[in-house]
Amino acid sequence: MGTMVLVLLGDGVVAGVLLKRSKAESSGWIVITAGWAIAVMAGVFTANACGSKDAHINPAVTLGFAVASGDFHKLAPYFAAQMLGALLGAALVWLHYLPHWRETADPSLKLGVFCTAPAIRSAGANLVSEIIATLALVVVIAAIFSKAVVQTGLAIGLGPYLVGSLVWGIGLSLGGTTGYAINPARDLGPRLAHAILPIAGKGGSDWGYAAIPVIGPLIGGAIAGVLIKIVGL
Repeated sequence: MGTMVLVLLGDGVVAGVLLKRSKAESSGWIVITAGWAIAVMAGVFTANACGSKDAHINPAVTLGFAVASGDFHKLAPYFAAQMLGALLGAALVWLHYLPHWRETADPSLKLGVFCTAPAIRSAGANLVSEIIATLALVVVIAAIFSKAVVQTGLAIGLGPYLVGSLVWGIGLSLGGTTGYAINPARDLGPRLAHAILPIAGKGGSDWGYAAIPVIGPLIGGAIAGVLIKIVGL
C-alpha cells in the first residue's frame, strides 16, 4: 500500500508536468521534485497506517537495513510487496490521465512518466550517480531514526516528513543526472506497467537502460548498510 501511494503520487506529478493538455504541463523540475517528496511522505504514512512498522517502500532501503542488522528474512516478502505496489500505482496513474496519452505525441514523454532515463547516457556514470544518491538516502534515513536523534524527540512523529524532505533534497541536488530512481521498485514496477498497459502511442520501454536504476540503488543501499553498521547509527 505504501509503495502504491508513492508511485501513484510520484508518477502522477510527472504525468501532470509532461503530458499534453494537463493543467500542470511544463511546470518543471521543482514541481516534480516537490511532488515526489510529498509522495514519499504519504507512502511512509500509509505503510505505517496499514501495519508496517518498518514502512519500507523501497527495496534499497530494505537491503541497506538488512545489511546493517544482518537479518535478511524480510527481503523477499518486502521486495514482492514493493514491486506489486509500484505496478499497481503506475496502473492507476495511467487510468487517471487516460485522455492525455493520446494527446501527447512524444513516446519518450510517456515513458518518462513511468520510469527514469539519464540526461547523458553513459552506463558507468549513470550507475555511479544512482549508487551515490541511494547511499545518501539510506545513510541519512538511518541518521534521522538513530538513537542520537530520536532521544532528542526530534524524529518521533516527524520521521515521514523528514524522509520526504530528504528525498526532495536528493532530487534537487543529485537528481539531474539520472532522474534519481534511488528505488528499484519505483523504476522497474512502472516500467513493467508501461510495457503491459495499452498506452496510446507508446514506444519501447527502454529495457537497455532498465538494469541501472535497479542495480545502482541496490549497490548504494548495500554500501550504506555497511557504513551504518560501522558508524553504529
